[in-house]
Amino acid sequence: MGAGSWGTAFAKVLYDAGTEVTMWARRPEVAKALATEHRNPGYLPEVDLTGIAATDDHRAALDGADIVVLAVPSQTLRENLGAWRADIGPDATLLSLAKGIETGTLLRMSQVIAEVTGAHVGRVAVLSGPNLAREIAARQPAASVVACADAARAEAVQHACAGNYFRPYTNTDVIGCEIGGACKNVIALACGIAAGMGLGDNSIASIITRGLAEIMRLGSALGANPVTLAGLAGVGDLVATCTSPLSRNRSFGQVLGAGGGMEAAQQATHGQVAEGVKSCTSIRTLAERHGVEMPLTTAVHQVCHEGASVSDMVGWLLGRRIKPE
Repeated sequence: MGAGSWGTAFAKVLYDAGTEVTMWARRPEVAKALATEHRNPGYLPEVDLTGIAATDDHRAALDGADIVVLAVPSQTLRENLGAWRADIGPDATLLSLAKGIETGTLLRMSQVIAEVTGAHVGRVAVLSGPNLAREIAARQPAASVVACADAARAEAVQHACAGNYFRPYTNTDVIGCEIGGACKNVIALACGIAAGMGLGDNSIASIITRGLAEIMRLGSALGANPVTLAGLAGVGDLVATCTSPLSRNRSFGQVLGAGGGMEAAQQATHGQVAEGVKSCTSIRTLAERHGVEMPLTTAVHQVCHEGASVSDMVGWLLGRRIKPE
């Protein structure tokens, strides 16, 4: 459900793993191109999608689906689910690909899904890890984590998407996977800002490491297993998103660091959503609610939403009191 970059790439993963797939696209012209040309003209147009069905009718897409893959941006998930919930099967597994914290409610995506659909938490799964869509669509080897409170459902999703280039592991720590996936986007913005300012690898490595410390503090406060955040859904996803030029969040931050404004950064990412821009505010508020200190997240929020300069951001971070690690 969703035909953006990651939704398109994951549809290909499922199909290559031997799973029957139908893609839902919001725009009829996109659905038509997917069905007739077997290409997605707006996202990953070079990827051959032969064998994958497509429609702009959500009822047709959801009819008989054992696994409903939710591949829309985090801040639109609630609205979309409201339109779809009546047509989702009563025992379908709901798999979230979105990585974010909902604005206002401060809910994780699995919580939004359960609240809107009324589904038991054991039906809700999340997929997280180093998942740069273009690399996976090119069938470059990658690993990921499928997390669900119901281990059997996690294994069912695992089997549906496991292939010779995509290796999914299972986990029951939904909180850890979601916090890692949401927070890494914000840290990637910080890394992009540093790169845009001309700072080098020492600076980037320091941001990644201290960013991981922030993520682990928040995850622990919410009940996540720290081991999860040391794995694919934490460190793995963080490193890929913070270092790759394919990362929208890093690319967005790099424009800001080079002196461009928010509009220029949006244009540089071709109008695609940099989830961290919105999530940094929600994550900061969530951290404050739980008494967790997240200075990098706060700095990114101030640059993106309060008009702070990138040089101010660096000054704040370097000016913090010295203490044991």
